[in-house]
Amino acid sequence: MLASAFSRRTLLGMMASLPAIGRATTQHGLAAAATGVNPVLVNRALDALARHNPLVWSRDVIAIADFGLPSATPRLHLVDILTGTTASLRVTHGRGSDPDHTGMLQSFSDVVGSAATSEGAYLTGPIYTGVHGLSRRLTGLDPTNAHAEERAIVIHSAWYADASVLARQGKLGRSDGCFAVSPADIGTVLSALGEGRLLYAGRVQS
Repeated sequence: MLASAFSRRTLLGMMASLPAIGRATTQHGLAAAATGVNPVLVNRALDALARHNPLVWSRDVIAIADFGLPSATPRLHLVDILTGTTASLRVTHGRGSDPDHTGMLQSFSDVVGSAATSEGAYLTGPIYTGVHGLSRRLTGLDPTNAHAEERAIVIHSAWYADASVLARQGKLGRSDGCFAVSPADIGTVLSALGEGRLLYAGRVQS
C-alpha cells in the first residue's frame, strides 16, 4: 500500500486509530540508548514520537540528525532501543542551508527549490532504486518539512559524502536537501532504519 500510494495526506490519515503500544518503553529506551546524542534533540525526538505516535509503527530504531554539528562529524545517530546502542554516521546537509560551503548548516528551509535541509520529524517509507541507487523515501510530518515529498527529500548515498571527500577538503559535499550518506554506509542506514520509523532532524544553537 505504501509503495503505491505513498503521500503525506495518505500517511497522516493512516493508522490513526491504533493504540500507543509501548510508548513509555520507547521513551525510556531512547533516552538510555542515545548516549553521545545532544539531550535537547533526544527530547525533541521524544516529543515528535508522542505527537506522531499513531504513524510511527516501528519503534526499535529511531534516527536523530544533529545539524548543529559540522558535516565532518558523525551526526546521523541511529539509536537502537532494543540493544541499547547508538551508531553514528556522517550525513550531508543541503546546499541552500550552507551556501558558502562552510561545512556547517546555517539555516533550514522547506521552500520548494531551496535545496536546503528541513528540520522536523520524518516517517521513513519504502526503499526504491533511483539515480543514487538504493534509497529510502521520507514523508515530512511537521509544518517545517511538509514539502519533503514534493521536494523529493530522501535518504540516499552520494560520492560527495564519502570519507575521501572529507580527507581532501575537511568537510563533506552538499546535497539538494536530502540525507546523503557515504556509499559505504548506505546499506547500514537502509537496513537499520527500515520503513515506518522516525527520523528527527534538528539542531541546538549555541
